Amino acid sequence: MPGTNALMTEQPATTPGVSPPAAELPVARVAVDTPLTHLDRPFDYLVPADLAAAAVPGSRVRVRFAGRQVDGFVLERRAASEHPGRLAPLERSVSPEPVLSESIARLARAVADRYAGTLADVLRLAVPPRHGRTESAAVPSAPAGDVAPGERPEEWARYPAGPSMLAALAAGRSSRAVWWAPPGPAWPSMIAAAVGATVRSGRGAVVVVPDHRDVDRVEAALVEVVGRETTVVLRADLGPSRRYRAFLAVSRGQARVVVGTRSAVFAPVADLGLLVVWDDGDDLHAEPLAPYPHTRDVAVLRARQDGCALLIGGFCPTTEAEALVRGGWAHPLVLPLPEVRALAPRVEATGSDHEYARDPAARAARLPSLAVRTARQALAAGAPVLVQVPRRGYHPSLACADCRRPARCRHCQGPLGRSSGAGLLTCRWCGRPVPAAPDGPVGASVWRCPSCSSVRLRASVTGDRRTAEELGRAFPDVPVRTSGRDGVLAAVPAEPALVISTPGAEPVAAGGYGAVLLLDGWALLGRPDLRAAETALRRWAAAAALARPAPQGGRVIVSADAGLPVVQALIRWDPATFAAREADERAELGFPPATRMATVEGGAAAVAELLAVTRLPEGADLLGPVPVPPPARAAPTPAGGRGGAGPDEAGEIERLLIRVPRERGAALAAALHEARGVLGARRSTAGLRVQLDPLVIG
Repeated sequence: MPGTNALMTEQPATTPGVSPPAAELPVARVAVDTPLTHLDRPFDYLVPADLAAAAVPGSRVRVRFAGRQVDGFVLERRAASEHPGRLAPLERSVSPEPVLSESIARLARAVADRYAGTLADVLRLAVPPRHGRTESAAVPSAPAGDVAPGERPEEWARYPAGPSMLAALAAGRSSRAVWWAPPGPAWPSMIAAAVGATVRSGRGAVVVVPDHRDVDRVEAALVEVVGRETTVVLRADLGPSRRYRAFLAVSRGQARVVVGTRSAVFAPVADLGLLVVWDDGDDLHAEPLAPYPHTRDVAVLRARQDGCALLIGGFCPTTEAEALVRGGWAHPLVLPLPEVRALAPRVEATGSDHEYARDPAARAARLPSLAVRTARQALAAGAPVLVQVPRRGYHPSLACADCRRPARCRHCQGPLGRSSGAGLLTCRWCGRPVPAAPDGPVGASVWRCPSCSSVRLRASVTGDRRTAEELGRAFPDVPVRTSGRDGVLAAVPAEPALVISTPGAEPVAAGGYGAVLLLDGWALLGRPDLRAAETALRRWAAAAALARPAPQGGRVIVSADAGLPVVQALIRWDPATFAAREADERAELGFPPATRMATVEGGAAAVAELLAVTRLPEGADLLGPVPVPPPARAAPTPAGGRGGAGPDEAGEIERLLIRVPRERGAALAAALHEARGVLGARRSTAGLRVQLDPLVIG
C-alpha cells in the first residue's frame, strides 16, 4: 500500500536532540532498497529540518528499515502522509544530487511490473552507483553545439518513407518504426541522421547498441552530425568515475544525446524525442540481473510513457519487433528490392543441387570447394576474406571415432573438449581434465569409450582456433587473423588476409570484404531453441553485410542447405518476409510473441510451493516442470529478487513454463509478483529464478 511505513515508532515526532520536522513538505516518500517482494512499495518518512534542503526528490538518502540502515531514493515530498501512525525520520542525506528523475522513476516502476520484479532491482540498473569525488567536482557546462541543417544521407532517401520520417523528427513529431537496415556499413550514419533531425527540433535522443564496438561506431557518426559537446557515452566498461560523470552530464541537462549499451535506455535525457535500439535480437540486450528486462521492451514502455519517437533497427529485427508492426503501433521501413540488389553481396549456399553435382563430396566437407574457390578469388583480387565460425575454441566437442558416441566426463557426464592440438581433454561442465596417458603422444589422455572400448576420438564440433589452424595450412602465404573471445578486432586493413571470427566479433574491413564464408550452418540451425533460425539469419546477415556489394565482386558462401527458408531469406536478402513467416508459425503454435511466457527455475519443492500460491490468470498453460541439465542452469534467485543460495545441491533443479495469451501478460506478471511476495513474507526464500519473456526457450 503506497504511503505506509514499516518503521513506525512510539517516540514523539520531536524529542530532545532530534531535529524538528521540516517547515514545508515534511514527509518524504522513499523507494527503499530492499530485495523483499512483499515490501515492494514506497514508504513515508519524516524529513528533519536540517535535511529539508538536501532531501529533494530524486536524491539518495539513508533510512532505518527493519532495524537497520538501508539506502533509498526520495520519490517526492508531501505535506502530509496517509499513514495514521508516527513516521520515522530520515537518518541522513547521502547526497542532494537529484539523480532519479520523476520520469525514470515511473519507467522503473513500469518495468518492474512488466517483469514481476521489484522497483529496487530496476533502480539498480537505471541509476549507476554514486562516485562522491566525481559528484563533488563541477561538471563543466558545454554549449549544445550547432547541428548542420538538412542532414539527409542518400541511404535514407532509398527508403520510400525515409525522408518523411526525418522530416517528422525535425518537426517535433514522434514516429515509431521498425527498420530493416540496408547491407553495408551505412547504419551508424543513418542513426546519426535521425538523431540530428531530432536535435534540430530541440529534443534529446538515446541510442542503445549491443556492445562497445557498436558504441564507438555510432559515437563517431553522432559527433559528425550533432557535435562532441552534446554527445555522451554510457557503458559499463567506462569505469565508475567516467560513467558517473557522463550520467551527471545527462541528468544535469548538459548533454542531449546519449549512446551506450543496455542500461543507457534509462538515461535521464531531458525532453526525450527519439529512442533508437539497434539489433534488438542480440542477446546482449537481455539483462542478466533480476528482473531480466530486455532493452527493446523497456524502450517500448518508455516511448509510450514519454510520447517520444522509437526506431528499432537491425539487419534482421526480431519477430517481437515485427509484432509491433502487425499491431499497428509501428510502421515498417523496408528497402525496396532493386535497392537491395545494388547494395547486397551475392549469396550462394554450398548445399545446392548444382554444387552437389559439381562436388559430390560437398555434403560431408566442412569447407567445400565452392568456399575454397571463392576465398582464393577474393584473395587474388587483393581483398580480405571473413570466415565466421559458430563455436569458439579448438575442439569444443568430441566423439568416439568408431561408434560416434559423444565423449563424456565420468564425473558429471558433461561433454569433453580440447583447447588446443596438444591440450588434454577437459570437461566443459565441471572443468576436470582427463589424466594424460603415461606412454602416449603429447595431448593423449586416458579415455576409453564406454560403449565400444575404443580409445580413438574425432571432432564433432570444430572451433575458431582449429579453423584458423586448418586455413593457415590451406593458404600458407596468407596472413591469418582471429577475432573472438581472446581478443576482438575492431577493424582490418584492405589487404589480402583470412579473418577467422566468432559471431558478433567480426571486424570491419576497409572497403568491405571480398568474400564472407559462413561455416558450420548446422551448428546454428540445429540448436534446440525456438529462435534458432532467427538467430542464425541475424548472425549470418551481420557478417554478410560486411562484404562488398555484388556489383563490386562481393560474395557470401553459407554452408547450409539451400532449400531451407532461412537460407533462402539470406540469398534473397529478404529478412522482413522471413520475420513475417516466423511470426505466423509461432502464432499458430502458441509461442511468443503471440503469447507471453514465464520460466520458473529452482528446486522441485520451491517450484511446487510457488505454483501452489500463484493465482494464475484464466487460460494459463503449464508446461512441466522438467529437470534442467547442468549447462542450462542459471544462477537461481530467491523469491525476493536478488541472487543468493540456490536449492539444495543434492536436489534436482526443475524448470516450469507458464504460457498465457498476450493480452493476459500483465495479469501473469502481477500473479507471479504476488506469489513471490507471499513466499518472501513466509521467509520461504528457497532458490528460485522467475523470468518473464526469456530470450531462450529451449
